[in-house]
Amino acid sequence: MISRRITAVPARAEAAGPRPAILVLPGGGYARQADHEAEPVAEWLATLGIHAFVLRYRVAPDRHPAPLEDAKAAMLFIRSGSHGLAVDHKRVGVLGFSAGGHLAATLSTAAATGNRGLDVDAAVPDLSVLCYPVVSLVRDMHQGSVDNLLGELPPSDLLAALSAELNVTARTPPAFLWHTADDDAVPVGNSLDYAKALIAAGVPAELHVFPEGRHGLGLAAGEPGPGQWTSLCASWLERAGWAEPTAETARAAAAGVI
Repeated sequence: MISRRITAVPARAEAAGPRPAILVLPGGGYARQADHEAEPVAEWLATLGIHAFVLRYRVAPDRHPAPLEDAKAAMLFIRSGSHGLAVDHKRVGVLGFSAGGHLAATLSTAAATGNRGLDVDAAVPDLSVLCYPVVSLVRDMHQGSVDNLLGELPPSDLLAALSAELNVTARTPPAFLWHTADDDAVPVGNSLDYAKALIAAGVPAELHVFPEGRHGLGLAAGEPGPGQWTSLCASWLERAGWAEPTAETARAAAAGVI
């Protein structure tokens, strides 16, 4: 049962009625899940008035489509409301880091699992937040993620099918992306290519590339440059009508900055 793999963190907001929700997918190269990219991120989303659901999806030795099946099942679970939180089922997004970003991107581009009950429109998120994501399995790829997800010598058609930048359409949801230019684990080209594909398809995209910062920063608190991503993302979510204004963005709005 997918609910056993999910931790829910309710929105902390006084606004009445159903709230948006975001599925959080931590990274870990499809070998594990990084704790600092899980519940702490959900707690941050909750402060924005967004319900957050952390998914501990299957990883190696489980192969594709296991992680994608888990992510799609989680999306359907969140929209269903059976968890007991008041979720606006028309505003359910996804946020992923590194390999979790790859999972979020393939979820967004409707990659197939072969399961008719999961390969449905409701399993596609309404927006995505991709943090130093693995996007491509054919260019600038993270070989460890490829090996853990697909094993040795996967067929070229499968690599292409799971390269999100090759499968963007006009129906792909809007995205906020951030990366560091000197990421030596997952090249910044992954984010650049996905943003380029979105823009070419007429899909709104916001991309921030910071000059410096190691891979796997998570919330990046105290990091010069990358430490700004949470406030930038919060502003993006506010403009989309998903997040409650924070004190910081309220001050910026009053000053005419945003």
